[in-house]
Amino acid sequence: MDVLPIVASLRKHRIPTLLIVLEIALACAVLCNAVFMISRRVGDIYLPNAIDEQGITTIKLQGTDPKLAASDIPRNIAALRTIAGVQEAAVTSSVPLSHNNWGWSFGLTPDTSLSDQHRTNVTLYFLGEGAEKALGLQLREGRFFNAAEYADSTIGTAALPSTHVVIVTETVAKQFWPGQSALGKTFYSKPDYFTVIGVVADVLRPFVATENEEKSYYSTYYPVAPDPALRNYILRSAPADRDRILKEAVQKLQELNPAAVVTGATYDSTRRKYFANTNSMVWTLVLVCLVMLAVTAFGIVGLTSFWVGQRRRQIGIRRAVGATRGDILRYFRTENFLLSTVGVIIGMGLAFAINLYLMQHYEISRMPWYYLPGGAAALWLLGQLAVLGPAMRAAAVPPVVATQAA
Repeated sequence: MDVLPIVASLRKHRIPTLLIVLEIALACAVLCNAVFMISRRVGDIYLPNAIDEQGITTIKLQGTDPKLAASDIPRNIAALRTIAGVQEAAVTSSVPLSHNNWGWSFGLTPDTSLSDQHRTNVTLYFLGEGAEKALGLQLREGRFFNAAEYADSTIGTAALPSTHVVIVTETVAKQFWPGQSALGKTFYSKPDYFTVIGVVADVLRPFVATENEEKSYYSTYYPVAPDPALRNYILRSAPADRDRILKEAVQKLQELNPAAVVTGATYDSTRRKYFANTNSMVWTLVLVCLVMLAVTAFGIVGLTSFWVGQRRRQIGIRRAVGATRGDILRYFRTENFLLSTVGVIIGMGLAFAINLYLMQHYEISRMPWYYLPGGAAALWLLGQLAVLGPAMRAAAVPPVVATQAA
């Protein structure tokens, strides 16, 4: 079809044409960035976590006498293990996605200090004996801690444990020693050092690094004897027993520690709580996309219907001189395609500019290029669907309209 008559007709209606082009451009820009942000947030929500999420119950104990930790913790664990259905019970300093992060930075040379630029920040998880079984950590290389390593390690007033052994996740191993086995390797934070004795599958940190997925798995584990820092009791069981075990465990610990504050939750509820805001953000962005697409579609329908009303006699004349219904239908669809093409070209440029702005001011990562043609294709398809109704009404205009007075 010759597009020159279509272009000439659009020039006569510059303001409506400009408005629909700008509407399509804005829709394309918003759609590309919103879909990109949705995909990133959904990816965060479903990040894998190599622990037994469905079998874990966590109990937090606060307000106990720190001086009694050495005796209270073994007593509490022994009591928890008597609950029917508990497969393992232990203590840790924190759990993944709990927001309770204890971090430190390390390097590969003995003189590495916290002020060095080339160091890597990781989460320190302090484990009580048996915690690797309670969490369901998955060993990839090496071994877990032995009883002697647990007994000899304390935290005291320092931020780091007195031990010199560590277990790291696979991502940490690749970060420090890419292409090599991490076993037997050492990282440093002057004057401390830790030698890797085991590598486990990737476990999330207490927080998610939203714009760098790998950093979400920078987790390390250290053995610690009963210590006030170990306030999180981990109970592992069959998923069907969790709710009952949670109630019994909270009651039992409250009876043993009447002055303490005891709170508990199943781990999957902890994960849902952590991502609650992210989930709300995803649905908000989905709603924004739907509203934007609906407004754009209604704009196309309204404008095309207006033009059809104005051109009824012109369409009738074309029908009278031999134009078929298919010719009229193709005319309006081609007209919409031209408008959509100009709109999406502007929109892709605007989408890229918006992404650059978000990168500079909100730490959003760069949008992959394929979101741009994806958004363009969606707007082309939307335009063709939206124009179909008015175009079919135009095609139904009979030739006799040509004889009617203007």
